[in-house]
Amino acid sequence: MRTREGAGMQERQWITARRSELCTLAEELTKQLQEVQAERDELAIAERVLNRLAEQVQADAEAVAPVTAQVAGRAVLFIPHRSAPPAATTSSPPTCGPPGLVP
Repeated sequence: MRTREGAGMQERQWITARRSELCTLAEELTKQLQEVQAERDELAIAERVLNRLAEQVQADAEAVAPVTAQVAGRAVLFIPHRSAPPAATTSSPPTCGPPGLVP
């Protein structure tokens, strides 16, 4: 009988040790899963930011895209009207030709 009890004791020790290993593994996997989920959430945020930036770039490109129209059967580009002259032209305009002549 002693061999049966000894064998049963070894099996119980093995089961206890294995259960401990599995608990440790479960804790490690839980931690790893949390890290993966956090990284996935960060990537989702980054993707939304990139989508918004791409939409903004596309909207900016459409805003400055040339507008064409037909005038007398020919395609022409509209040139937007400037509301204020550039700062460099607010000073006296450059003169052309000999001094004293008004262009």
